Amino acid sequence: MNKKKLNILWTNADPQTSELMVLMYAKNVIPKKWWDEAEVIIWGKTAKLVAQDKRIQELVAEAQESGVKFTACQSCADKLCIKQELEKLGIELKFMGQPLTDIIQNGEKLLTV
Repeated sequence: MNKKKLNILWTNADPQTSELMVLMYAKNVIPKKWWDEAEVIIWGKTAKLVAQDKRIQELVAEAQESGVKFTACQSCADKLCIKQELEKLGIELKFMGQPLTDIIQNGEKLLTV
């Protein structure tokens, strides 16, 4: 059986959109069996929101507990001086240009918010 995986590219740093769409959906995708796997890719100013907003951090933790993987753009984290904050939250940092290109070129499911 092929596993169904969803990749969520999270670039919208609006706290309400983050809470009421990205994280609400992400924390439910595996428990409700909508997807077998899910990865949220944090990119751009969203990384700073995650590093600084306690409510968003709580919601990220809930999604992680449900089985969702979180990855953040290392270049963004370096430029925003928030690398340590993201790592403390259990978020993997990596340069995302090639991985995102691979996702797109391989025809994987990608939701962009």
